[in-house]
Amino acid sequence: MKFTFYLNIQDISLLHGLGIKFVLVPGTHVQIDKLLAERGKKPNYGGRYRITDSDSLDAAMEAAGRIRLTIEAKLSPGPPMLDLRRHGVNGRWHEISDNVASGNFLGAKRRGVVGGIDYGFTGEVKKIDVQRIKERLDRDSIVVVSNMGYSSTGEVLNCNTYEVATACALAIEADKLICIVDGQIYDEYGRVNRFMSIEEADMLIRTRAKQSETAANYVKVVGEEDISYALSFPIKEEKEQVWNGRDFVGDYAASFRNGVGFNNGNGLSGEQGFAIGGEERLSRSNGYLSELAAAAYVCHGGVHRVHIIDGTVGGSLLLELFTRDGVGTLIARDMYEGTRTSREEDFSGIRKIIGPLEESGVLVRRTDKELLEALKSFIVVERDGTIIACAALFPFFEDKSGEVAAIAVSEECRGQGQGDKLLGKTTVN
Repeated sequence: MKFTFYLNIQDISLLHGLGIKFVLVPGTHVQIDKLLAERGKKPNYGGRYRITDSDSLDAAMEAAGRIRLTIEAKLSPGPPMLDLRRHGVNGRWHEISDNVASGNFLGAKRRGVVGGIDYGFTGEVKKIDVQRIKERLDRDSIVVVSNMGYSSTGEVLNCNTYEVATACALAIEADKLICIVDGQIYDEYGRVNRFMSIEEADMLIRTRAKQSETAANYVKVVGEEDISYALSFPIKEEKEQVWNGRDFVGDYAASFRNGVGFNNGNGLSGEQGFAIGGEERLSRSNGYLSELAAAAYVCHGGVHRVHIIDGTVGGSLLLELFTRDGVGTLIARDMYEGTRTSREEDFSGIRKIIGPLEESGVLVRRTDKELLEALKSFIVVERDGTIIACAALFPFFEDKSGEVAAIAVSEECRGQGQGDKLLGKTTVN
């Protein structure tokens, strides 16, 4: 049986050689369904969870084993650069192969009978062995956490991959969660949505909650009230506006505790875990709304950034992590992109954007002195430390009006709605 990986494992090997620590949670549902089909069996789902009978358990164990062995085999040659020096270590060159660690890192319990459905050998995540995972990461290993969990009575249980991944991310306090899918997240205009703050992701999930059981459960857990936005920047106030991601994520804090589970044992909407699956995932009727809900959920738990990447795109992992705009969708609780009042150090960035438009006669030419004097009237969009758009508002308070001027967007960021965003911010209070 051939296993397809939506990601170049050699890219992971390369990044690991540069000092990035990885915990891999490979999905198995496609392989399980293929194995069942080869054996004349049909997969059964109850909502988002697989109903794991004895045939499905055999297929799940075989799929998990094969995937683990395939990952180990593909990582054995080591990174593509044979003379890569291990990051931060002098005098030692990268070994020929990457060290891969796997084991019984996942504790689980039977899901049991829920809503009149007996889920058989389907498990719910109860424990992540954080200490042993971190020990292996510290020993320079790539850790593979299977979705096959082990119960306190010695049973092997088939757990939902997304539930395992979100539990892992929260338990080990990961900096990033990277979700590899087979498509893109688009906005209402059909454009790839490159970035969403946790507030924007939260509002989109709430707007479309009826399209996804996972999204609806997210809303119930995080809270019915809208997360308030503090993203308006009145021009008449000259004080600097600072965006600290932690200030805008509301009072809810997602968590996973060993022996207790998600949300202090209350689960998500009365259930234990954050599963994504079943017919909802197979049909992709809601796009990737479920994955977006999972991303927002772990951001509420302290994971700073979640990347949802189309793994069918060649080199997508490297492109996402090492280019400014990436190729997937980034959901962030920290400052990646934001709109704020300009500062003196933004002068060169603003000049770079408006300069070509002044040269072509589209904008009125300003001397450096005039631009410096007008900086306090500018709003800028900053993305990952770079100014990508600007606009100025010169208010006439007596007339209760103002002049909007110098609207400009960097060439590579045009067509992404940045101009509309700036117009929405240029208001006088």
